[in-house]
Amino acid sequence: MRKFFLIVLSLFLFYMPAYAAKIPAEVKKILDESFYGKEEIRFDGLITLPDSTVYLPLYPARIKKPESVVIKQTYPVNKKLKDLPEIVIFNNDFVLMKVIKDKDGNRTFANPNPMPIEVKTGLLSQDLLVPKGLIVPESMKTVIGSLKIQTKEDPGLRVKSDITEHLNPVIIKTTNKNLVKEVSELKNKVLYISTCYSKNIQVVDGENSTPKYALTQKSIPIDMKLSPDSKYLLVTVYNSNYVDVISLKEEQVIKRIELQSQPEEIVVDDYEKKAFVSSPLDSSIYVLDLKTMLLKQKIKVNGMCERLYLSDDSTKLFYHDKNTGIIWVIDIYDDYKISEIGTFPNVSKIVFTQNKVYMLSRTKNKLAIVDYVTKGLLQEIDVPKTPVDMIVHKNNLVILGGNANEVMILDTKDDVITSKLSLNTNGFATTLTPVKNTDIVLVTDTKVGKYCVLNVSKKLITKTNNLFIPVSRMVIIDKKYGSSNK
Repeated sequence: MRKFFLIVLSLFLFYMPAYAAKIPAEVKKILDESFYGKEEIRFDGLITLPDSTVYLPLYPARIKKPESVVIKQTYPVNKKLKDLPEIVIFNNDFVLMKVIKDKDGNRTFANPNPMPIEVKTGLLSQDLLVPKGLIVPESMKTVIGSLKIQTKEDPGLRVKSDITEHLNPVIIKTTNKNLVKEVSELKNKVLYISTCYSKNIQVVDGENSTPKYALTQKSIPIDMKLSPDSKYLLVTVYNSNYVDVISLKEEQVIKRIELQSQPEEIVVDDYEKKAFVSSPLDSSIYVLDLKTMLLKQKIKVNGMCERLYLSDDSTKLFYHDKNTGIIWVIDIYDDYKISEIGTFPNVSKIVFTQNKVYMLSRTKNKLAIVDYVTKGLLQEIDVPKTPVDMIVHKNNLVILGGNANEVMILDTKDDVITSKLSLNTNGFATTLTPVKNTDIVLVTDTKVGKYCVLNVSKKLITKTNNLFIPVSRMVIIDKKYGSSNK
């Protein structure tokens, strides 16, 4: 009997990779009907219902294919899915196990006697991130396979910040009467910050000047972007061919997506739930499906791609070839057809709005404006010295001059300068990070630990905050999506 069981278990392990996080369509349909499509099925298979009830799927070696899939058995018996039974067994041998709490408050599974054979012989997906501290009953130990379960005490990626030991804040004194005491738009936010002074991602609550803790990384991050649902951080780091997917709630790397060469910049399509990742050394842009967190496609491009920019309608992906200075555009909905826009030297940023392509030259201190249809140059405009970043906010184009420590705002309807604002950081301004669904943009600095709060609509620097951390990249999320309140 033992020999037979080992053979069965080996079959499970053999078949698992084919559907590691794939919930059968018929089961998903039953879930949709029971919970009106409001359940969340994570890419690794974990199911969260609208009331936060969590189910983990158990996969059989081979899912049967009955004429129609129905619930065969529940525990307790004779329950419907909407009754939230502790065990749900379908007639294709697929099983859902409800995560419950024992008398001591530990997360675990139900342990009926006798245990249904479909549960005993099922297996959890081997890339599943289960709830921290999950206790699996002895009678169900075989469902784990080689899956590692994080203990309650396991800190995950969380470590003590290593920044404050090396850097001292510069206290800023100002008499500007326009400054506010508190930026309401940052009150319930968490800032994830990468810096050249540490390989770790620093985590800062709101307007605090020091990191609360850090998320450890194997190397200094190149880029990091937020997933459309604000639950995951996509990170590329030096000397790695992986894009790491960090669950911000669990503070764990929940997925590592391997590419053929070093990935660098990331842009995210919020509507189609995709990410485009550049790999200049491979002359490629990789397409990631953010619903499944799988590599979907590889686009071969001309030259060494950098300065990725995705149009607001998600139809056009622009990039700059660092070897030739040529600007290219990829038509996403025309089989990734690539067309040339023009040539501009040392491009630091590309944006597209009002059917015009805007390009910054870091060395020429110029903004070139090109008509997208005719590819003709409309005009060139002088910009603050060493322009390093640019964003579109409504009808405004915000341009950041790094060496000049200046922000210039351009009206994109008429392409006229409407405002120039000086920053009082005395450093080297580097990035513009919008606070989503607000008029606020944080202007960060890679040389000193400060950032300015820019209100684009009012065309006003409303505040300058101290940080212990010079900033390379920043991601801002609502506190409810993170774990910084622990």
